[in-house]
Amino acid sequence: MSDIKSILDADRGPSQIAVDRVISELRSGRPALVHSGRSYALVMGVEALDPRMAGKLGAIARGRARLVLPAPRLRRLGLDRAEPGVIALPSIDLARIGYLSLETNARFDAPVAALSPVDRAALEVVRLALILPAVVVVPVTARAAAESGLLVAESAAVFEYRGRSVVDMQIVGRAPVPLEGAPDTEFVIFRGGEGLRDQVAIVIGKPDMSKPVTVRLHSACLTGDLFGSLKCDCGDQLRHTAQHMAQAGGGVLLYLDQEGRGNGLSNKMRAYRLQWQGFDTYDADEVLGFGHDQRGFDFAAEMLKQLGVASVRVMTNNPVKIAALRAAGLEVASDQRILGRANDHNVRYLASKRDRAGHLIDVDQLTQYGSGKD
Repeated sequence: MSDIKSILDADRGPSQIAVDRVISELRSGRPALVHSGRSYALVMGVEALDPRMAGKLGAIARGRARLVLPAPRLRRLGLDRAEPGVIALPSIDLARIGYLSLETNARFDAPVAALSPVDRAALEVVRLALILPAVVVVPVTARAAAESGLLVAESAAVFEYRGRSVVDMQIVGRAPVPLEGAPDTEFVIFRGGEGLRDQVAIVIGKPDMSKPVTVRLHSACLTGDLFGSLKCDCGDQLRHTAQHMAQAGGGVLLYLDQEGRGNGLSNKMRAYRLQWQGFDTYDADEVLGFGHDQRGFDFAAEMLKQLGVASVRVMTNNPVKIAALRAAGLEVASDQRILGRANDHNVRYLASKRDRAGHLIDVDQLTQYGSGKD
């Protein structure tokens, strides 16, 4: 049996496998456990709470439960705070939890305390699970945890998970896929990164890997890339990049599974609903508890390295991507802008990216359009 276990754990240690499984549980709407030293806690994402589960958690908690919220959400509740915090839950009151976690005009109704190591791990693991960053935490004894049958992750492994996932990136498939306007194209599929999701490197033409390679890091946008949404310029950027690379000697387009600036598709739709109510793209994310950008690009740099790329000419408007590639050890020989079409629906979004996140977007491109909806 020990030989079998050593084979199963050869590539990813048992602690990292445990985090994988806890992420899956939380995404499925089930509770899991985290622990730090001798401290154990049951964790449950707020978005999956229903009356039945609330009743069960209340019976276990006996007044000791707490709601863990990230700093952006606490600021929306009226606290000038740079760190996450916890609010005591004398009872598992669904209405109160929903009010504190999601209500746009909510205000904090109780003191906010600092996080314990277990609380921090709980908040991080729901972030990895791409669910709403609000979590109910119920302390339990080590014995109760062992007898529960629930999956458990150790806090240190939770915080190491992302870094370890980067080095686990590997190519799992590749094939020629001719594209309109770029018939000489190969798709290279990597598996790894957070949640072992598939990432795509689209090699267009025959780029010379010994020289600076034209590269774009493009985060997946279902609404813009596939359906041509007018709320963003993502689809234009994607197609313009492929055409440019095909006409300019080739390049590598990384299509990254980081929907909604790393918040996930469900949270992106929540943010879109808030935008229709008048919030801009960043304020909408903050209402939900997210910072301006949850994405990491270290695994993208690892993909490029595995393809043999050492120096890049990066196509982006986002200075964070440029800095991330440099920090990962790639030479950035040059950078150039890649712009989509502004319209009455996306001009506020583009202006917000320029003004609030420092994106390098030409002001003149925007001033010719009306204010529109974001």
